[in-house]
Amino acid sequence: MTDKIDRPHATVILAISADGKIADAVRSPARFGSANDKAHLEQQVAASDAVLFGNGTLQAYGTTMRVISPELLKQRELQGKPPQPVQIVCSRSPAFDLNLRFFQQPVPRWLLTGQETRETLAMPFPYPMKNSKFDRIIYAKTAEGEIDLIDAFQRLETLGIKRLAILGGGKLVASLLAVGLIDELWLTVCPLILGGADAPTPVEGKGFLAHLAPKLELLAVKQVGQEVFLHYRLDRPQSENTHKQGKLY
Repeated sequence: MTDKIDRPHATVILAISADGKIADAVRSPARFGSANDKAHLEQQVAASDAVLFGNGTLQAYGTTMRVISPELLKQRELQGKPPQPVQIVCSRSPAFDLNLRFFQQPVPRWLLTGQETRETLAMPFPYPMKNSKFDRIIYAKTAEGEIDLIDAFQRLETLGIKRLAILGGGKLVASLLAVGLIDELWLTVCPLILGGADAPTPVEGKGFLAHLAPKLELLAVKQVGQEVFLHYRLDRPQSENTHKQGKLY
């Protein structure tokens, strides 16, 4: 048993095909979810303080999910939250295509990276970035030079991030699961089959041996139209966590 660390409550929200794929074999943007799935995703985003996603997900979509619903915006206002949750890109490299529409969207943008830039070398944590499209950069590195996810999550908690929505991709989700940083999953099963050995799944990386695989507790099953919404909780002792470095696969 290991000690509990202070970190955000993290929920993965993904739409998958009936055969468990989050995109096709050429990794096209996954837009196969219905309007009901999109509304569900917006609700989850609106309930969060921040949204985390990998650079591959950003490159695939070019944008992020904003809270648009007047009802959800009012709900955030009544809770004393800003209109939009913080959008956090997790990337080994701090270099980006600034022409992506994401960088024009009216949302707060943070970067989580393990690679130092000239800006971060001269600044104390948490590195407010001047002359940058990111409002803040969080630099967390393991001894091997990878992103230290556990350190990063602890820092997010100190910055007021209590609830975190994770929108992919599969490598990021795998890395977070491997070090016990995921609390819940919402999976929308959509009525199509993508197939393909190279098509990405919700959890990629090295995979888990059966006897070491994270176990889930099913909390709810709901059918809406042709889609099924599955809500899981990670089944582990409340005090369980980890000291080992949480590097990104």
